[in-house]
Amino acid sequence: MADYYNVGKVTSPHGIRGEIKVYPLTNVPERFYDIPYIWVFDEKDIPCKYEIENVKITSKGMVLLKLKGIDSRNDAEKLKGLFLKVDAENALKLEEDEYFITDLIGMKVYTEEGELIGTLEEVLQTGANDVYVVKAKEREVLLPAIKEVIKKVDVEGKVMIVRLLEGL
Repeated sequence: MADYYNVGKVTSPHGIRGEIKVYPLTNVPERFYDIPYIWVFDEKDIPCKYEIENVKITSKGMVLLKLKGIDSRNDAEKLKGLFLKVDAENALKLEEDEYFITDLIGMKVYTEEGELIGTLEEVLQTGANDVYVVKAKEREVLLPAIKEVIKKVDVEGKVMIVRLLEGL
């Protein structure tokens, strides 16, 4: 499992008192109410821990955060474009057969017969079900994230076993 999980990206400052506007990268933006602190990773991927002082969710689904120590618009401007992450302790608890996207990226994908298809490079969230984009030697293979296709996921070993359906 990853050590940190993306939960949002800072889009802009909000107001003059250091609030930031965050595009949530979670399907449960209300979770920001329960997170005591957030990790901000700068351009060099160096983490900085901030206590969350206040949370508001806008009618458009954006999250407004006030972080301790970010007290002016200029302070907030420095965070623009950076990712907000939670550590494993504050990550959502997953149901069986649910995975964090960050844990899936980079997995080697094999058929049930042991043939290497390629490396999982992206997860498309389509609504009905996710679609895994696997980079093969000369093409991309799109795999629907359904039980008929995804047979085994080994997060620790970074391996996925799949059954290719007709036409894939």
